Amino acid sequence: MTSLLTPFGGGPQGGRAPGGPGSASSRGTRAAEADKRQLAEHPVEFRRVGRLFRPHIAKVAFVLFLVAASSFTGLTQPFLVRLIIDRALPDRNLGLLLICAGGMVAVAALTAALGVGQTLVATRVGQEVMHRLRSDVFGHLQRQSMRFFVRTRGGEIQSRIVNDIGAMQSVVTSTATGIAANVTVVVGAVAAMFTLDWRMAVVSLLVLPPAAVTTRAVARVRHAITGLRQAKLADLHVQIEEGLSISAVRLSKTLHAGPALSRRFEDTSHELIDLEVRSQLAGRWRMATMQVMFAAVPAVLYLSAGVPVTGGGITIGTLVAFVGLQASLFRPLIGLLNVGIDVNSSLALFSRVFEYLDLPVDIADPAEARHPEKVQGNIRFEGVSFAYDKQTVLDAIDLSIPAGTSLALVGATGSGKSTLAGLVARLYDPTAGRILLDDVDLRDLSLADVASAVGVVTQETYLVHATVRENLRYAKPDANDSELIAAARAAQIHDLIISLPDGYDTVVGSRGYRFSGGEQQRLAIARTLLRNPRVLVLDEATSALDNNTESQVQAALERLAEGRTTIMIAHRLSTVRNADQIAVLARGRVAELGTHDELLRKDGLYAALVRRAPQPAARK
Repeated sequence: MTSLLTPFGGGPQGGRAPGGPGSASSRGTRAAEADKRQLAEHPVEFRRVGRLFRPHIAKVAFVLFLVAASSFTGLTQPFLVRLIIDRALPDRNLGLLLICAGGMVAVAALTAALGVGQTLVATRVGQEVMHRLRSDVFGHLQRQSMRFFVRTRGGEIQSRIVNDIGAMQSVVTSTATGIAANVTVVVGAVAAMFTLDWRMAVVSLLVLPPAAVTTRAVARVRHAITGLRQAKLADLHVQIEEGLSISAVRLSKTLHAGPALSRRFEDTSHELIDLEVRSQLAGRWRMATMQVMFAAVPAVLYLSAGVPVTGGGITIGTLVAFVGLQASLFRPLIGLLNVGIDVNSSLALFSRVFEYLDLPVDIADPAEARHPEKVQGNIRFEGVSFAYDKQTVLDAIDLSIPAGTSLALVGATGSGKSTLAGLVARLYDPTAGRILLDDVDLRDLSLADVASAVGVVTQETYLVHATVRENLRYAKPDANDSELIAAARAAQIHDLIISLPDGYDTVVGSRGYRFSGGEQQRLAIARTLLRNPRVLVLDEATSALDNNTESQVQAALERLAEGRTTIMIAHRLSTVRNADQIAVLARGRVAELGTHDELLRKDGLYAALVRRAPQPAARK
């Protein structure tokens, strides 16, 4: 009998099998409870999801048409089988037999073709929507202030852009089309069953619900176990990422933490054994339950056909066709019972992505930005305060830095030096007061103008995994080779670059690990200088350099600082000795301000810092 059921149970007309690709139970990466919590915290309106597909409404309608056409076409198979069994074979009608057999092949070919077309169009629509979402989320996050990235894990951001948006593909190609296919199959199959024999249809409808509920209950158990298994797998992935990255390996080797990390990884891996066994066993129980149901329901139908009350007058062809229809009805019915889980899982994905799209932009371009024709470089702080998470970092800062002069910021760790420098580049906005560039509030300038006027080199150098040339052009994409070389020479890195086998086409490696810390710093300095900003912010930019290299770079920076406003933070007080002004920060306030000699004569905080500072080695 299995062979008789096969033509009707498979293919597009059978709907999407519960637990198949794209279903909520097969994903398992997000338990139903987590989805409910996500939707409770960040509810999603269906019309907002609908707006994503509005530009593709014609294609969506075409997909639904193909789904319905495929489903209803597949339902003609049982009627062809009934003709073959009840008329063509008993009457030895070869013509009718050829027509019916050819019709069965044609129906199979047509449903297959419709399925291919459905997949093609649905996948295209899904990918276009995913592209728009990925681009929108990436662009929106680029506009977020540093506050967001400080409090958010990088892995979480990547997961939402790559995994969550990628999983939305199944909403179009599996969930939405699956629901549409299941509805059309269930409606069409029930109508066809009543057309064949209303008494057998009633029996089928009485038998199917208990079978479907039992199968769904087993699926829920598997879904819960799969969720636990995926959570433990996520822990395993985190341990791999945190234990085998370049930085992690270097740290583990220097601390001899490798054995402890290996034991931790082994414990997590061992915990997966029981979860894997339970998951596989639950899956096997599910398949076994479905097999029993597939066997039991036809058995009930055959039994009913033998009882005069329900089977009187029914032909063998009608019975076989009826069993085929019932088999094609079982899977989509289970799918419709799981619609709640599928929809919740799908909406939770949208909720997580919309949550990022709804983040307010703390630092944005003004409605009517002022565009200075030429930047002089005068910087003035007027009553500038800054608080982070209700903790005051800077308090009522008043400073004036004339164009072409230099200001050095010194003070103990946590005094607010880097925050003050970051405000000049508008990485943050002050919570009170204002910062003026040539008498214009930074908040009245476009972000592009601020970035063009202010160049920043920090102690945490970041190089992308690309060539030296591409890393330098990150600051100025249209820079020619002469400009690259000039910037590299100024940063005292050109000679090293040309000594490499591939010169400026040398790949720097992941996060620049092919170069030493000092070499990375000089590349970062060259990258900033390539933009020729009127204001330089050097946040311990030479901290990773040895004394000899530091003196060379410092000399180059001093030459380049002529006519340029420079704000520098340095851990070595010897590098700020020649600054036009030195501001000593303490507890977020300017405690002292003056030149090196003036502050030494005051014998205050700066003088104490100088006395405690290590003295530079004498040059031979």
